[in-house]
Amino acid sequence: MPGGRLDHEDRRVIAEGLAEGLGYAEIARRLARPTSTVSREVARNGGPRDYRANRAHQATARRARRRPGRVAGSAATGQAADRSGRAFEAVREFERMFARMMVQTGLPPMMARVLACLFTSDTGSLTAAELVRRLQVSPASVSKAVKYLEPLEMVKREREPGGRRERYAIDEDVWYRAWLASTRSMAMWAATAGRGADVLGRTTPAGARLHTTSRFFRHIGQDMAKAAEHWRQALTGRP
Repeated sequence: MPGGRLDHEDRRVIAEGLAEGLGYAEIARRLARPTSTVSREVARNGGPRDYRANRAHQATARRARRRPGRVAGSAATGQAADRSGRAFEAVREFERMFARMMVQTGLPPMMARVLACLFTSDTGSLTAAELVRRLQVSPASVSKAVKYLEPLEMVKREREPGGRRERYAIDEDVWYRAWLASTRSMAMWAATAGRGADVLGRTTPAGARLHTTSRFFRHIGQDMAKAAEHWRQALTGRP
C-alpha cells in the first residue's frame, strides 16, 4: 500500500531526484509519500551526496533480516498473501504506482493515496480508522483528503448500517460522477469567460480572447456530457 515500505523503484526515484537537485518535499510528491519518509530514507543511507538506490535497497534488506519483528504493514504477520491468494508485495507495489500516477496527473499526494487505497480495497469502502492504519498517517490527513475528493464526487460517505461510523466509498459510477462534475466546471469557465468578453468588448483583443475561451469550454463541456451519457447507456445498459 502507498504507506508501506519503499521498494527499489521508489529508491530509484529518490536517487534521481537528488541528482536533479530537488528538495525532499518535491521528491516526496513524486512518490506520493510524506516528506519525512524521504528525509529518513536519505539520512540512514548516506545522505544527499552519497545516496545510491541499489546500495540503500540492499542495506534496508539487511536491516530487515536482522529485525524481522519490525517489518512494516501486513508482512509483519509473516504472511505472503491475502485471503484471495494475492501477493502482498505485488498489491502494495501497484498501490504505490497507482498513487504516483495520480500525483503525476495533478492529484495532491495524500488524496492520491486515499483514492488508491479505496480502489484496491475489495469492498470499495474503508472507515477513517482503516485508512489511517493502512496509510500510517494522521486522522486529520485522511479527513483533509476526503474533503478534497468529495466535491469532485470521487468519494462518497456512507453510514454503517446500525452504527455511527462513516465509511468512505467509491463505486462503479465514480468516474461517471467525477466526469459530470468536470462538465459543471467547464460550464462555469464558459459562463465567466463569456461575461468577461461582454464586459471588455468582443472586438478588443482581450474580449476576443475571452470569447474564444468561452466557446472552447462550452463545446468541450457539451462533448464531455454526451460522452458520459454514451458510456452510461451503451456500456452499463442504464438510461
